[in-house]
Amino acid sequence: MGAITVKLIRSRIGLLPAQRRMLDSLGLKRRETVKIFKDTPAIRGIIAKISHLVAVVS
Repeated sequence: MGAITVKLIRSRIGLLPAQRRMLDSLGLKRRETVKIFKDTPAIRGIIAKISHLVAVVS
């Protein structure tokens, strides 16, 4: 399994509580925050749910 880099590109302001919890679970607190995760189906599923807020860098 490889790694996946996720960057928060939109603000958390005005999001639904479920979307905020997903960002919290990824550890993305502020705009332009970048985190690296193992490429697992669970991480892919979270990214799919909030794809309008994040960008996959690698």
